[in-house]
Amino acid sequence: MLKAAVFVLLIGSQAVAPAWAQSTASYDRLRVKMVSESVEKAGVTDERVLEAMRRVPRHEFVPPTYRDKAYWDSAWPIGYKQTITWPSVVALMTQSLAPRPEDRVLEIGTGSGYQAAVLSLLVRDVYSIEILKPLGQQAEKRLKRLGYHNVKTKVGDGYAGWPEFAPFDKIIVTCSPERIPQPLIDQLAEGGRMIIPVGSKYDQEMCLLEKKKGKLVRKQLMPTYFVPMTGQSDKERTIKPDRLNPKIRNGGFEEREEDGQLAGWYNQRQLTLVQKDAPEGRTCVRFDNEEPGLRSNALQAIGVDGRKIGKLIFTFRCKAEQIRDGKDSFDKAGLQVIFDDSRHFVGDEVAANLVGSSPWQTIKATVKVPQGARQAVVRIGLNGATGCLLIDDVAVTAERRSETPAACQSVVIPSDG
Repeated sequence: MLKAAVFVLLIGSQAVAPAWAQSTASYDRLRVKMVSESVEKAGVTDERVLEAMRRVPRHEFVPPTYRDKAYWDSAWPIGYKQTITWPSVVALMTQSLAPRPEDRVLEIGTGSGYQAAVLSLLVRDVYSIEILKPLGQQAEKRLKRLGYHNVKTKVGDGYAGWPEFAPFDKIIVTCSPERIPQPLIDQLAEGGRMIIPVGSKYDQEMCLLEKKKGKLVRKQLMPTYFVPMTGQSDKERTIKPDRLNPKIRNGGFEEREEDGQLAGWYNQRQLTLVQKDAPEGRTCVRFDNEEPGLRSNALQAIGVDGRKIGKLIFTFRCKAEQIRDGKDSFDKAGLQVIFDDSRHFVGDEVAANLVGSSPWQTIKATVKVPQGARQAVVRIGLNGATGCLLIDDVAVTAERRSETPAACQSVVIPSDG
């Protein structure tokens, strides 16, 4: 029996209980657990990187409101419409740089200082630039207080790099330009590496660049979703999001990236592509998880203007096998939506909660859009539940803000497949 229901959650809400009082030993245990359960399972194998992730106290880099969640594999707001990056993504980016003890590294986007702290344990010197003055000043004080003395910071537009200390052996960019800034290319040393998320506001690719004989060799690593690079980079953007007509990219899972991952979907965890008996097209996606709470999902960001859009209507096809909810209230299989305004949380919904077993069905879920929403993150999969879930043909349509129902609705439509 497959059930489709609606639940309202407070994932990432600002209105959460005060942070738990935790001892240093308790944080240490949570950090080790984070590395083994999230970072290693995301594909990080470099022991130096893993040890750095075990040592840096991430709870010191998040606001008190989120300190009890510091060792979840999640991004959290740090103020000024910015976020601290998922630990697994921090580790993957760091591993891709192949950091060496003698390296001098330029970081664009200091944020909370967490990425710089991780790098400081792996390289000789880190030079980090933050465009937002209050955030940059806070990070500088935090890094000094915690003893990361080989990190040099400044406030400025990272688009221009830091020519005074160039060239750099490695460059890491933690915000997304539409195109790679030429000054950063110029400041990368011969034989050096740069890792950078590139693309539009909602559709980005993590790219690894290597400079060989003065030219860049580019490799796409994975889809991703970072805050956009501001300053000069923002002035050069040509792709503008259509927040009145949001669309799901690659909802049929036919399009793949160079490395075989799904195009358009980021933070892909415990999924496989299935080319047998897909109800639509040639391919569907299968999520498997045996451990309650462990992530098995894929995410996609879309723009939506809550001032004019009153609801989003999602449809998708699914097949369920022995699905059970996970250990936490939001560990539910199906489709979830988190709304925000430039990384400031404004609401979320579990649009369809799937349990039990069922043959292929078509699900239709209607979700209210908060007026403050400017974008949404769509999460599909088991999401911490256990069992097996196959999904295909994910789509969304938007309705203008008129006669919006008082609550979300979700129904099961008998499939003709």
